[in-house]
Amino acid sequence: MSSSLLFWIIIVIILVEYAIQLIVDTVNAKHFYDQLPNEVADVFDEDEYKKSQAYKLTYHKFGQLKGILSLFILLSLLFFDGFAFIDDWLRQKLDNEILISLSFFGILYFANEVIQLPFSYYSTFVIEEKFGFNKTTLQTFIFDKIKSWFLVIVVGGGVLALLQWFYLTYPSNFWWYAWLFIIAFSLLINLFYAQLIVPLFNKQTPLQDGKLKDKIEAYAQQVQFQIQNIFVIDGSKRSTKANAYFSGFGKQKRITLYDTLMNDLSEDEVVAVLAHEVGHYKHKHIIYNLVLSSLLTGLTLYLLSLMLNEPIFSEAINVSQPSFHIGLLVFGFLYGPVSTITGIVMNLLSRKFEYQADNYAQKTHESKHLINALKKLNKKSLSNLTPHPYNVFINYSHPPLKDRIKNLLS
Repeated sequence: MSSSLLFWIIIVIILVEYAIQLIVDTVNAKHFYDQLPNEVADVFDEDEYKKSQAYKLTYHKFGQLKGILSLFILLSLLFFDGFAFIDDWLRQKLDNEILISLSFFGILYFANEVIQLPFSYYSTFVIEEKFGFNKTTLQTFIFDKIKSWFLVIVVGGGVLALLQWFYLTYPSNFWWYAWLFIIAFSLLINLFYAQLIVPLFNKQTPLQDGKLKDKIEAYAQQVQFQIQNIFVIDGSKRSTKANAYFSGFGKQKRITLYDTLMNDLSEDEVVAVLAHEVGHYKHKHIIYNLVLSSLLTGLTLYLLSLMLNEPIFSEAINVSQPSFHIGLLVFGFLYGPVSTITGIVMNLLSRKFEYQADNYAQKTHESKHLINALKKLNKKSLSNLTPHPYNVFINYSHPPLKDRIKNLLS
């Protein structure tokens, strides 16, 4: 295969992926004004439904604008040798391969952040504000960005540097060492995410004694679920949208409730949401996801190790010297279709897990409370209640509300 052919393969992959997503988004948008299915007909009144339609349409147009800009920038970098220019410039300034790679991806990351910053600001302070969701102050917005950059530099940069060190030190077994490291790192993050990452952005406080805590503890005892860590997170500092999640396992497992969830739902409905989260734990979904993602990571790293040393990778984008970062970049383009397929499979599995967790909540708690909770949460967030099946198939990690209610009523 010639380098020019590989270049055009990359271009075709990028354009086809963009076209598929554009078609799915466009078809999905045509269903924004569908009549609501019977299962969810009572979620919105007429004015609220019009508001949800306007919200969806606004983000559809906004997403199209972001998408075409991102595509234009990426194609410009490829056609006008932008990646080659950055690589050559860095090699004139630095002579350490790891520093060159870190600087290369750092430039790309922060250039993208600068481009995306106006979109992020507009989304938060114009769109979310217009539809009554935004609670983020400008100070919180700025500090969130700074903290995110800090994590990318320290954590992302550290991981990337170590992966390249494995590649330079153990070229024949690079993927094996990298895989073991990523598995260990993933376990660490899953165990201590709530203790290490969340406090950088949110305040967490133990759930206070009261009726809600009593009901949660009574339910936990009923289903023989040992939980000592129930925390409330100040989600209302950024948005009116509500959430709850389960993290960790073993002694580190904890349930986290957004304060907005507690404000929007009744006590029984909050317990129903937690019953769903407990269902994920009882069905070992966290472990399954870790194992599957680890296997996919191992496969990806193995394929990467086979291709990193190929000069054609760098030649395809007109870079004079093969390197870890250029090989990784080009591999990322070529891996796009595989990533799309694995993403669809993982979403399919995730939707199955959501049904299982709903079924568990139905068996151990009254299903009407979970149904009411789901309706309230979707109403509060102006969710799309009429998604096109193509969009669900490709992009949804959770089943649409009408399908979840059908399942709970069956």
